[in-house]
Amino acid sequence: MFLEERRNQILNYLDEHERATVDTLSGLFSVTRETIRSDLGALAKKGLVQRCHGGAIIVRRNMQAKLIGESGGHFEVLLQRLEQQRQHRSQGKKMRGNVCILGSFNVDIVAKVDRFPKGGESLLATASTLGPGGKGANQAMAASRAGARVHFVAKVGTDQFSQFAFDHLSASDIHSFRLYQSEVAPTGSAIIYVSQQDGENMIAIYPGANKTLSDDEIAEMTHELSQADVLLVQLENNFPATLNAIKLAHTLGVKVVMNPAPYASEVVDLLPYIDVLTPNETEASLLSGIDIIDISSAREAARTIIERGAQRVIITMGSRGALIADSDQYKHIPAFPAVSIDTTGAGDAFNGAFAAAIANGKTIIQAATYAAAFASLAVEREGASNMPTHEQVAIRLAQR
Repeated sequence: MFLEERRNQILNYLDEHERATVDTLSGLFSVTRETIRSDLGALAKKGLVQRCHGGAIIVRRNMQAKLIGESGGHFEVLLQRLEQQRQHRSQGKKMRGNVCILGSFNVDIVAKVDRFPKGGESLLATASTLGPGGKGANQAMAASRAGARVHFVAKVGTDQFSQFAFDHLSASDIHSFRLYQSEVAPTGSAIIYVSQQDGENMIAIYPGANKTLSDDEIAEMTHELSQADVLLVQLENNFPATLNAIKLAHTLGVKVVMNPAPYASEVVDLLPYIDVLTPNETEASLLSGIDIIDISSAREAARTIIERGAQRVIITMGSRGALIADSDQYKHIPAFPAVSIDTTGAGDAFNGAFAAAIANGKTIIQAATYAAAFASLAVEREGASNMPTHEQVAIRLAQR
């Protein structure tokens, strides 16, 4: 067994059992205690385990200001090595339901208004809140609540909001996460108006540290991504980092779901690597050049997006439900009835729940139906990160 394989298997053992002694691991892998100590030391330097007397404990939740060890090589070299290992390795049995999410963490500054302001107009807000957000963090929360085992990777600043992010994620159902810290950019933020008339929203995002992920930070996802069924990404991180994460998943044989928000024209370059693309009406219109006004125009837009290189497309359409396009097959998923209070996290709720359902073995239609039910519950709650539970979704599905 190669050194890297042994260390990955040590991580797998610790992931399952939480902790292990040097003697246990020495016997399990038929190597000396000195070898195991060296392995644990190397894993501890990467922040993956915590050394303790006579053994080690898995580290699931980590925030670090900089990489302790860097790859020192080109990212493409890592991909080539992983592809070679994959070709010479038999596929082992792994637990289903694992979702890896690369995304953003933002501080959401929310103002509730009776209506949206007109140009040049000042309005008094009826209430204001400051809370956790970001598409990546919201989707990680949703996937966790939908029953997936989630590993989340994001980057924040070294300001007061970095600890806010760590505390929020630590208190959640997210299985494990790694927060990197940027010394040159602040934690991302979003300014959100929520209309009290219909719960609709307007959002302006400053990405900050979310746009500073490095190749080495993406490379450190390799272990968790190798165990995943699905990688879920958006476009709130720097494009090269997102592209490398997608290529890494592609090399490891992991399905990729992309929520192309906020829209960027570069998404076209990613289409060959993406298994399911999930734009909303606006993003699908920008990507296809077709104005979406109904289900028929949504079908035309989805067909155009597939012609541009996408494999499968799900266009989310709010109260009109969602349209699935898989090759030349189309399926409309009607929206579940809901009393909208806050639609800010509706798309994130759909994407997180969809990724969780796909990871748990559901078909694309089953997963989209589950995600639609999940999102219908999410809009009935205040706050973009306030997600329903799997049990609540099961009840709503049974009511259809």
